[in-house]
Amino acid sequence: MLRVIFVVFAALVTLALARSGPLDEIISKFDESVRLTPRYSNNIQEDARLNVPELVTKYGYPVEVHHVTTEDGYILEMHRIPYGRDKNNVPNKNKPVVILQHGLLCSSSVWVLMGPSTGFGYILAEEGYDVWMGNFRGNLYSRRHLRLNPDSRFNLDFWRYSWDEHGNYDIPAMIDYALAHTGKEKLHYIGHSMGTTSFFTMASLRPEYNEKIISMQALAPVAYMAHNHNLLLNAIAPFANNIEAIGAIIGYGEFLTSRDVFTWAGQALCRDEAVFQPICSNMIFLLGGWNEAQHNATMMPVVMGHMPAGASVRQLAHYGQGISGNEFRRYDQGSLIANLRAYGRTSPPPYELNKITAPLPIPGFYQVRYDDFDCAYVD
Repeated sequence: MLRVIFVVFAALVTLALARSGPLDEIISKFDESVRLTPRYSNNIQEDARLNVPELVTKYGYPVEVHHVTTEDGYILEMHRIPYGRDKNNVPNKNKPVVILQHGLLCSSSVWVLMGPSTGFGYILAEEGYDVWMGNFRGNLYSRRHLRLNPDSRFNLDFWRYSWDEHGNYDIPAMIDYALAHTGKEKLHYIGHSMGTTSFFTMASLRPEYNEKIISMQALAPVAYMAHNHNLLLNAIAPFANNIEAIGAIIGYGEFLTSRDVFTWAGQALCRDEAVFQPICSNMIFLLGGWNEAQHNATMMPVVMGHMPAGASVRQLAHYGQGISGNEFRRYDQGSLIANLRAYGRTSPPPYELNKITAPLPIPGFYQVRYDDFDCAYVD
């Protein structure tokens, strides 16, 4: 019975498949640039099968691959575009550094997959930024650990993390690495969806990192989720505390990793003129929220080729706990003893948001009400 419940759950979600400154000006002009600049890919089928470094190289941009090891042994891959192709295309150590951090089920691909004319990573590089695109633990590019095996069905310790660990370990490690590599003291941070949740987590659990942030820009920010309107997530939320336990019973700690079948589906079923393309689009809308005006259906094969990029079951469970409990707090370990062992108290503590002092774009950000919950391609 438990296996059936978990399979049904997986099937449902699979169907759903500094204050004012130069960076703020780029953000504010972002929507206008999308409308005025042509979106293009010179070969959609090819772009769907290239990884991020290959994709960036194809379009004539410099790219570097860096590996960052966290305090708890996860090996994260970062993709860097150090300078532009058409403008600001000379290496320069004085470029401001910006980290771009993806959302749930995403990877660094979301910042470049739409092509040079609209991919946000390219836009920032052309504007003179040193762009570092991170990958959270467990996704397609960060499936390595010093000791743990992500493919083991008998030991799921690799997958026992949520965005709490992203904020406590992953983002600090990436910030320290980028600053050490560039010789800078501070950087900009732009997060999308879970990339914002993890930042809020880091800034409250590791408040010393607030001093390393010039500005933080939050795209589709996620904190409190009491007013979440996603029907699927609201349906799952009451079972949040059981999801991870069910997965452990049948040997699954990972959720929706990158598979060739998604790439095939994108090319065969979601391309232009395919009868199923509207269904593909509606699957995205089901999970991510409806925004047809900002959806480029022609690029669906490329989107499906790069996502989903994988996540842990606990990540979903943690968001579910936030919806059902109407709180922004650390992960509920499932028992009084487990919570006592992890936090020194029988219930998970709330994040201390008063410790967040980094420059944020939204006054009272922690009151944000969130409707979009997808691995959206940021074009």
